Amino acid sequence: MTAPAAGRLHLAALRLAEFRSHAATRLALDGRPVVLFGPNGAGKTGVLEAVSLLSPGRGLRHAAPAELARAPGALGWKVAAVLAAQDGRHELETSAAPEAAREVRIDGKPAPQTALARLCPMLWLTPAMDRLWIEAAEGRRRFLDRMTLCFHADHGEAAVAYEKAMRERNRLLRDGAADPLWYAALEARMGAAGAVLAANRARTVARLVQAQEGAATAFPAAALAITLPEGVEAPADAAALAAALARGRSRDRDAGRTLAGPHRADLAAVWADRAMPAARCSTGEQKALLLSLVLANARALAAETGTPPVLLLDEVAAHLDAARRAALYAEVAALGAQAFLTGTGPELFAGLGARAQAFAVAETGGLSHLSEVPLP
Repeated sequence: MTAPAAGRLHLAALRLAEFRSHAATRLALDGRPVVLFGPNGAGKTGVLEAVSLLSPGRGLRHAAPAELARAPGALGWKVAAVLAAQDGRHELETSAAPEAAREVRIDGKPAPQTALARLCPMLWLTPAMDRLWIEAAEGRRRFLDRMTLCFHADHGEAAVAYEKAMRERNRLLRDGAADPLWYAALEARMGAAGAVLAANRARTVARLVQAQEGAATAFPAAALAITLPEGVEAPADAAALAAALARGRSRDRDAGRTLAGPHRADLAAVWADRAMPAARCSTGEQKALLLSLVLANARALAAETGTPPVLLLDEVAAHLDAARRAALYAEVAALGAQAFLTGTGPELFAGLGARAQAFAVAETGGLSHLSEVPLP
């Protein structure tokens, strides 16, 4: 067994209560990559989703709190973990009572969701993201923001502030309000928060590009750029963004929504060696580009902070050939990252061997059960 380096970020314990198909699941973890294998519907992704809620937002399935309870409207649900970090151990807990919003506690005290980003940077890939490069910009923007959160803990707070101010401005637009002072106050808030979003995203893209340069990897490097739809303004300066919003009030009132700003940004990727846009690559190539960016993000964060993020890789092994599976496992092991990987059978993870902690996942009577087993 290869133990994690001293101070290396990892979940040391995980507990799920009344969450999805998990009535009472407990895992003791030692910092190695975690393999979860079993038939479809057994509850593997449920574990990853629970872990993803130890970061800000709605998790890897983007589900509302009420959707997560094993028996909706009955007991609510809870996810708790012990996080081993460079500064010691922390107790993380997130839960929701029936018909209530999600709550977070850190070391026994109530905390905002954004505080989780500072403690436990996290990235994930799911099968639903396989079409990321060919679908709407919203998914790519969310993917970029998740990577950005790893480097900039204030990114989540800025996003919340921007979205709140934009919702209020959109309501004024739809109501036909004309008070310029009201608009100006909201646009100033959007300008300040939007400038933070734009700067954080730009710095993150620069870090990803640098992390890909010279890296020995079997995954393709991507040339990256942050783009905007034609004719859309999103100045990176707070005052300039507020001024652009003010200029667009009449147009926005006609549309009933805010048409300018960093919420319209997109992440463009091109397979560098082939000069081929990601949207024109094959499905397998698009998946490889996604993995390349996640691994680059992990390398960049490890270089900057001394520890990589927690990685959640749902059903990723099934979409890679044997050579790329081996390359992925080698990179995860070299990073020292605690990666959670799922698949239908243990043979997909044979290349990890004793470098990983493995659990067989089974479902009986609608409930998930996990048992630790050695990999072949």
